[in-house]
Amino acid sequence: MQTKRMEAVLDFLRAAEQLKNTLRSSKTSSGRQESTAEHTWRLCLMVLLLEADYPEMDMLRLLKICIVHDLGEAVGGDIAAVDQVEGVNKAVQERRDFMSLLKPLPGELQKELLELWDEYEAAVSPEARLAKALDKMETLLQHTQGQNAEDFDYGFNLSYGRNYTDLDHVTAGFRTLLDRETRRLAQENGSLPDEA
Repeated sequence: MQTKRMEAVLDFLRAAEQLKNTLRSSKTSSGRQESTAEHTWRLCLMVLLLEADYPEMDMLRLLKICIVHDLGEAVGGDIAAVDQVEGVNKAVQERRDFMSLLKPLPGELQKELLELWDEYEAAVSPEARLAKALDKMETLLQHTQGQNAEDFDYGFNLSYGRNYTDLDHVTAGFRTLLDRETRRLAQENGSLPDEA
């Protein structure tokens, strides 16, 4: 690799480091805010653990999609699902932010990473659809083990991302388990009636 290319990659990596500082609304089990980089790490770990369940899947492509899916948040931050404004497509700004983050990279790397991001956003491949499902489930999982605020809306989580998580029997099975835990927490918190 040429020195100029190495410098460009290092410049990009330095800018992408901001994802470690980008905080999400989720709390960890110790009560501190989770970073987007931590969310992405566990999403990739989920892919690794589920590899045997998806022998037809291009796992390297799936991992690449998962790694880049939230990189735009290194520039513009994260907007939690409950805080998103109806009629405003957050993906438009996130794509712009991602493109600005990519600027130090050589053209072919910019193109490859942007194609992966676009594939995820449009959910046009089996890998992108599975990435979307697992992304939603990682968030739900964190909400079942993090120290949530007393007024946390567990009811929202029972419908959150279902159009993606009901992808197949594996994701639907995990979703059933996460919903069971969400209902239990909601009942303990008094935010759902016992029969819900």
